[in-house]
Amino acid sequence: MPKLAANLSTLWAELPYLDRFEAAQAAGFEGVAVPLPYEMPAKETQRAALRSGLPVVHICAPPPNYTGGDRGFAAVPGLEKRFEYDLRRALRYCEALRVPVLHIMAGVASGAAARQTLVANLRHACDAAPDGITLTLEPKAQADAFLSDFEVTAGVIHDVGAPNLGLQFHSQHAAALGGDAVSVFETYADLVRHIQLADTDGAAPGTGAIDFGAFAEAISCAQYAGWLVADYTVDGRTEEHLDWMALFQT
Repeated sequence: MPKLAANLSTLWAELPYLDRFEAAQAAGFEGVAVPLPYEMPAKETQRAALRSGLPVVHICAPPPNYTGGDRGFAAVPGLEKRFEYDLRRALRYCEALRVPVLHIMAGVASGAAARQTLVANLRHACDAAPDGITLTLEPKAQADAFLSDFEVTAGVIHDVGAPNLGLQFHSQHAAALGGDAVSVFETYADLVRHIQLADTDGAAPGTGAIDFGAFAEAISCAQYAGWLVADYTVDGRTEEHLDWMALFQT
C-alpha cells in the first residue's frame, strides 16, 4: 500500500512550523514533506521529525533565491554553476534528514537550449545523488514553466536515462494539463516515483472534479508503493479536511 504524508508548508499553517510534525502524526499521517526546509537549520527539522516519529520524505531543489529570483532554475541556460552549488546544499539536507525524494524544479525557460541545460544538469544531479535518493520532475500547469507537459517531461526523463530519476505526479496539475488525472496517471504510471494530492481547485481531495476513488484503484493496479503527499490548501482547520484519507488506507 502507498503511504500518506502531509506537506507541512500547506497543512497546519496556523501552527508554528516545528509543531506541525506532531499534528500530522496525530492525524494519522506516516510521513511529512517539507518542500523548502532551507530557512531552518537541518537539525531543528530533524529533531521535530524524531519527536513525531515521522520521516521527512520529500524536499525540493534548488533552494529558492531569497533575493527575488525564481525558485527553480534547473532548465535556465547560464545558471549551471549555480545549480551545481545549490544542488550540493540540497543533497546535504537530504542526507541530514534522510530524505528519499528530491524534486528538481526546472523553472521558467523555453526552447532547445533550455532542454539541453536541464538534461545536462539532471545527469550531473543523478550522478551526484547518494544511493537511496530518487530525483523527480513534475509537470506544472503553469504557462511559462519549462515542464508544463507530461510528454515533454517523460521525454526528458528518457533522455537523461538514469535509474534514480522519475516522474512526480501531481493530481491537480495532471487534471489541468490532461483533463482526467486518472487517465494521465495510467499513461505514465511506469515513470511515477512520487505522488502529490490535491483536487482541481487546489483544495482537499473530494472538493473538485477528480475521482479519487478511481485514482486509488489506479495506483493499486499499478502497484505503486511510494508516498502520497497531501499537497493542498485548506480554509479552516486542517483536521476538518481529512476524510479523503480513508480511500487510501483500505
